[in-house]
Amino acid sequence: MKKQKGLTLISWLAIIAVVLFNAIIAMNVVPVFLNDHSVKSMMEGLETDTSLRGATPKKIKETITKRLRVNNVYSVSKDNINIKLEKTHYLITIEYEPRGKLVGSLDYIVSFKHQARVLAR
Repeated sequence: MKKQKGLTLISWLAIIAVVLFNAIIAMNVVPVFLNDHSVKSMMEGLETDTSLRGATPKKIKETITKRLRVNNVYSVSKDNINIKLEKTHYLITIEYEPRGKLVGSLDYIVSFKHQARVLAR
């Protein structure tokens, strides 16, 4: 009797379906994480930016939105930026949830939160 070598057609179809599903998820979700990396880098840069020391919360918020637009990050709006005065510095928090479609009625929601401190005086 001859033994079968390799996979059957049904096995190949199952493997291809799993690979395609993972590829679709990756194509939709990876850009969200790339945008978040831009937000994280921008927030880390705020702490070392000497031009923001002593700036008003309005000026800080405008600077943040300009930097986000330069990096093509549109999932963060002004409403997602919170600036709170603590003793000697401002605590800047960006908290947002990008949402999108995967396939059919299957959606994704990803939650991000980043904080930075800028001297108030």
